[in-house]
Amino acid sequence: MKRGLLLMLSLGSTAMVVRAGDGVPSPEKPNILFMVADDLGIGDLGCYGASRIKTPNIDRLAARGVRFLDAHATASVCTPSRYAMLTGENYYKMPNEAGWEGQLLIPPGMPTVASILKDAGYRTAYFGKWHLGWGISDPGKPRSHRSDWNWNDGELKPGVLECGFDRFFGTPFSANEPPFVFVDQRTVVARDPNDPIVVIGPKETKEGFGWGVSSGAAAAHTARRLDRIDFLVADKVCEFIDQNRERPFFVQFALVAPHVPVAPSAEFQGRSGSGAYGDFIEQMDAAVGRVLDTLEKAGLDDRTLVVFTSDNGAIGVPYVLAGGHRQNLDYLGQKTDAWEGGVRIPFIARWPGKIPADTTCDDLLSLGDCLATFCAAVGAPVPAGAASDSINQLPVLEDPTRSAVRDEMVYQAIHGRALRSGKWVYIPKPGSLGVTTDPNMGWAMQFGEWKFVNSDYDKDGNLLPGAPGAQLYDLSSDPSQARNVLKDHLDEAARLGARLGELDPRSK
Repeated sequence: MKRGLLLMLSLGSTAMVVRAGDGVPSPEKPNILFMVADDLGIGDLGCYGASRIKTPNIDRLAARGVRFLDAHATASVCTPSRYAMLTGENYYKMPNEAGWEGQLLIPPGMPTVASILKDAGYRTAYFGKWHLGWGISDPGKPRSHRSDWNWNDGELKPGVLECGFDRFFGTPFSANEPPFVFVDQRTVVARDPNDPIVVIGPKETKEGFGWGVSSGAAAAHTARRLDRIDFLVADKVCEFIDQNRERPFFVQFALVAPHVPVAPSAEFQGRSGSGAYGDFIEQMDAAVGRVLDTLEKAGLDDRTLVVFTSDNGAIGVPYVLAGGHRQNLDYLGQKTDAWEGGVRIPFIARWPGKIPADTTCDDLLSLGDCLATFCAAVGAPVPAGAASDSINQLPVLEDPTRSAVRDEMVYQAIHGRALRSGKWVYIPKPGSLGVTTDPNMGWAMQFGEWKFVNSDYDKDGNLLPGAPGAQLYDLSSDPSQARNVLKDHLDEAARLGARLGELDPRSK
């Protein structure tokens, strides 16, 4: 069924409720709480099979809603994935998608899920990790690194608020990228003009996980306690929920765990069976629990659509694998890869009375579908020409047994793109298209360390002589992508290669 018809059907069953005279949706309209973990693998949650890491709060969310088994990020790294969540557009279509300098990636006037819902009368808020840039780059003076901007200005814009949000509190980039501060609305928290932020770029220092460091600004840096970021941000989410009980809201809560630096606070250290990584996830789960408890105490549980997911698959952690925990289950690959381990993600949705409890769904879902789905849930039409890669999944959420509304999607890794079509995955080159088969990425776990099995590689991760120049996998019989069947299905591979070229001419 085509997207337009699905959206029409959904809107027809979800009429707009408006208070007379002000055009603001009444409290009967659903709130939306959208929670996104950072680099969380599908195997990192109890409800997806984790036994060494306990996630009781996320598990109870799943017990009251639907858990997707075939949900995918549009990209296997943070920024492209998050761009698609907000805009409903695939990041690889951007003219400068390979040359981001840290500037704001969403141009003025581009519809986002926040701006659409704001126009529909919703209060909109973003809390946590913002990884879509700040300011506008000067073509005549390129930035030397992503954080090369004046963080000491009292008004940091354009930024989050220019993308349709009324409220922002969080980190400017990932927790491992300078400046290591919080921003509240458009101002650095605890900003002191007499003690400015000094960012030292990655070319000048080998510290800071390859992204540089920030110094000075003692009060501002102290305010962002690394081991408590998710808790501090969760408190702001709870505050916003309490303040907006009488008006529908859209909240995106972007957690920083379990992305590096892995930094569990003292009370969580040693609690899991997977070292600091597992401890950090258990702390993240507790932060999620705080927000869910606040929602319940505010009496908003029954009229709130809650979604929990991750922006991409997990990056490998050697001691975690050695301890018997598989972050991405048995899927091939990890964050950065086009293989399933890089893009298959947890996705849980709960909406009492609308979404059946304790159910699973094996339909294909893209994170880019969030925009059309959220708009349909609140009865807000998607503007013409916007969100071209977003499909309304609300009918599937409400009836996980119905026919799928999506049967293909393109997703990108750091070295190229792949096509999912029905049961097939087509990759136009050998390898993971990410760090797993790139020996230049010595900081990441390589194929042989994972002990992966794939017909194109020996056990040490060496590409075998005679391996095909492209890859084709049948996920219905081989979800772990152990066997490249391209030579057995040359016509299918040719068809999918042509289709990928139609959808993404630059993939050739």
